[in-house]
Amino acid sequence: MGTYQIVTDSTADLTPELIRQLDVQVIPLCYMMGGRTYPNIPGGGEMTDREFYAKLRGGAMSTTTQINSEEFLRVFTPLLEAGQDVLYIAFSSGLSGTCQSAQLAREELQKRFPQRKMVVFDSLCASMGEGLLVYYAAKLRQEGKSLEEVLAWLQENVLRLCHWFTVDDLNHLKRGGRVSTATALVGTMLGIKPVLHVDNEGHLIPVSKVRGRKQSLDALVRRMEETAQEPAGQMVFISHGDCLEDARYVERQVREKLGVQQVEVGYIGPVIGAHSGPGTVALFFWGDERKD
Repeated sequence: MGTYQIVTDSTADLTPELIRQLDVQVIPLCYMMGGRTYPNIPGGGEMTDREFYAKLRGGAMSTTTQINSEEFLRVFTPLLEAGQDVLYIAFSSGLSGTCQSAQLAREELQKRFPQRKMVVFDSLCASMGEGLLVYYAAKLRQEGKSLEEVLAWLQENVLRLCHWFTVDDLNHLKRGGRVSTATALVGTMLGIKPVLHVDNEGHLIPVSKVRGRKQSLDALVRRMEETAQEPAGQMVFISHGDCLEDARYVERQVREKLGVQQVEVGYIGPVIGAHSGPGTVALFFWGDERKD
């Protein structure tokens, strides 16, 4: 059995500790703010996650870019030259062109390295949902599973990975075209908080609206209560847009109500955070299917 490297991108929002523990390679996407371009380095890089969100709260705007095929060639070529196969778990094709860029690089590299395996897997996931998929894939590799076995597991289980988000500031969703200007205005005035999920095509979809912050956090937990499979035995990920106390509240709820033992909490990095804004909380777990 040949060795293989699992590669993902920074939109998986894995913490530096998890990246080391799982022995995965992470390619950064980039974001622009204040006329400068920053790589989205796990753990912060030139600008910490907290500094990024402070700037957003202060009115700064941020835009993002996908990974291009040249960057994939730069990262993948040395791995293939070293005799490793590659399993790249990509940011959802429903939210970015990054996966397509990786496919282009794979086609070129397959000609140069016909003896090597290189797989691009569309996670149809975002933030620590993508991270949770990578986590389980890396754990299977640590157990000695081959690339083909891990790929088969991913294909069989990816649509069981449930994503539930709520945002505190509708204006960031308005900028991204997720809600209308009128909806953002009225919702802000009335304290309405949307609850969103990622569907089977990997798109971020508004599902319901609740009134008040605590109710929106409780709605995430309620969705897990309705669809989670054997929650006590799962690793659950929670990500947040610089609102750790709210993420910890959700963590306490899933521990108390569903008996969850393992929870990892981390920041929503700047590339996702540029679109979701400060105050976003997201809950990721394994369920029956991605029900809305």
